[in-house]
Amino acid sequence: MAAAGMAPVARRAGAGPRPVPPSSPRAPRPPWVLVLLAAAAAGPGVSGTAQLYRPGEDAVWVLDSGSVRGATANSSAAWLVQFYSSWCGHCIGYAPVWRALAGDVRDWAAAIRVAALDCAAEKNHEVCRAYGIHLYPTFRYFRALTNELTTGEHFRGANRELQTVRENMIDFLQNHTEDHWPPACPSLDPILPSDVLSLCDGHGGHYVAVMIENSSSYVGREVILDLVPYENVVVKRTLDLDRTLLDKLGVASVPSCFLIHPNGTCGLVSVTKPLRLFFSTYLKSLPGVRKKPPSLPEKPGGDGSEETAVWREFDKQVTFYFWGLFRLYTADLESALHHLLRVELAAHRSLEGEELRTLKDFITVVAKLFPGRPPVTKLLETLQEWLASLPLDRVPYGAILDLVNNKMRISGIFLTDKIKWVGCQGSRPELRGYPCALWKLFHTLTVQAAAHPEALVGTGFEGTPHKVLQALRKYIRTFFGCRECGEHFEAMAQESLDAVKSADQAVLWLWSKHNVVNSRLAGHLSEDPRFPKAPWPTPDLCPACHEEVKGLASWDEGQVLTFLKHHYSRTNLLDTYSADPWAPSQEEDRARPAPQKSHSSPHPGILHPPEALGPHSALSEKAPHRLDVRAQSPHGPRARGEPATTVPLLGAGFSSLDMSLCVLLYVASSLFLMVMYFFFRVRSKRWKVKYYPTV
Repeated sequence: MAAAGMAPVARRAGAGPRPVPPSSPRAPRPPWVLVLLAAAAAGPGVSGTAQLYRPGEDAVWVLDSGSVRGATANSSAAWLVQFYSSWCGHCIGYAPVWRALAGDVRDWAAAIRVAALDCAAEKNHEVCRAYGIHLYPTFRYFRALTNELTTGEHFRGANRELQTVRENMIDFLQNHTEDHWPPACPSLDPILPSDVLSLCDGHGGHYVAVMIENSSSYVGREVILDLVPYENVVVKRTLDLDRTLLDKLGVASVPSCFLIHPNGTCGLVSVTKPLRLFFSTYLKSLPGVRKKPPSLPEKPGGDGSEETAVWREFDKQVTFYFWGLFRLYTADLESALHHLLRVELAAHRSLEGEELRTLKDFITVVAKLFPGRPPVTKLLETLQEWLASLPLDRVPYGAILDLVNNKMRISGIFLTDKIKWVGCQGSRPELRGYPCALWKLFHTLTVQAAAHPEALVGTGFEGTPHKVLQALRKYIRTFFGCRECGEHFEAMAQESLDAVKSADQAVLWLWSKHNVVNSRLAGHLSEDPRFPKAPWPTPDLCPACHEEVKGLASWDEGQVLTFLKHHYSRTNLLDTYSADPWAPSQEEDRARPAPQKSHSSPHPGILHPPEALGPHSALSEKAPHRLDVRAQSPHGPRARGEPATTVPLLGAGFSSLDMSLCVLLYVASSLFLMVMYFFFRVRSKRWKVKYYPTV
């Protein structure tokens, strides 16, 4: 799991409706400091979508929800698509390899193309769910000339190094049947050795190069694909099986290249090193060999969807406390819940078995311990009660999403449907964000469990402090999208989680493991240069937390625990920048009819990219007057003894009591009908015996 520092992320619009082909030169990027200064000058506004691969700069084909199906279905070329998440640290670290691969095989585009699709972009959530993308990065192959829509074939390579993936691409191409072979791709199969000399007799007016290699070599096939976009040259390959032929051609070692000129003269190509690059470069430099006119679609013009990354100022000082602290922001925690419930879970069409039990435990912990605003805590409690009362072993994700989106218009529940990082902003859109906010959420839950153990009474989590951590651990193992991050977290849990014996130890365990992750990722490509990963809290945040023992830096864990309990408490939680629960959502805006027309039923649509939330999008000044003053309690509705919330089930609003009564009445009615049936049946038999005795 990528480590979190203590700050922000802005977002930028994704690609257009068509796949965006790469362009050759890499444009220079402005220094990130200048970008931040320009963004700050623009003032609060829209946040854009992070992108690891940028059209016009990288050789990667950038796909999105509007182009992936059209690009891969019935395509004249095969596709290798990486489904990634721009917040995933492993994806960020792998991005240079993917860019290098795309640049390395740029000339193969008429046969097979390297693409990427960002599942973290909100407009791509639905398509990633449809393609069954659970973990990041996920690699899928799509065959050429396939009429039916498919979700692709999984990458089967031993590893994801550039050479391994490149060779795997060739194997995938060769697995195409004749009917689905990319039209622009020449045959990659070897010709017979006896056919090599016969090529010298045919004068086709172009060069013919024959790569001679052993059966395990990929050099010949790579050179064939490298020369696909070039005219006046044809490349073939043969195997070194006929020793007599090799001696006749003068081949002393393989791989070698035998070149037949347009005038019929033949001979071996002399290169410094028998490598793919040397062979390809030599053939491309032959007189008359030039690139074919471009036939690939040009990069579509800008649609004006680019959005400015905006920096949101956040407080670092707390005047009423003796430590200088970063504040904790409700917007970060709620954005994490939004991504968790509407994006990460959406990768699962339905939940059953261990997955469903993991979700129930996790939602129970969050619902009982989340110290946020009353509308959000009420939604979490509603979701928890609904999941607990379900008599089903399998739940479709759509039912969970309907409740989270409040399709039943239940009064007083709300969760933002927009991403807005404040304390988890990054200096670039792809840095920090969700992993940072998830760490903050986890720390908050462990601190609340230690501060308010009574909140867990009756849930099965009371009295066993490590159970809260176990619920978080199972969520990471089951649902967290970054595969490598989840494996690292699981390894740490297996090593020492069972040693946690108190709620305070649970707080310190998560803190220490977070620092382990910070140490591991220091210097990684996912590290934000403005917020370098370092042991936390730093000395300027908590001087009392640091001490020296025999000249070595050490932690005073008692002071660290005190610091953590304050930092992740409700008193340090700031609602600035949080979405207004009473402001109409995008979905409500689309569903609401125009004033002059009659009212009609709403028709909510799918999730769309987040829109702008300005600096005044926090709770409006009038909002507190509409809330009961008691709603400000850190325990939320639980402290007020609110009546049971109705929850949607089977298309209507029912509470667990309603459902229990329905089941009870159904069983009672069935028993009554059965009793009446047997009563009249027995009575009928007695009547027949009395009036019609058998003779």
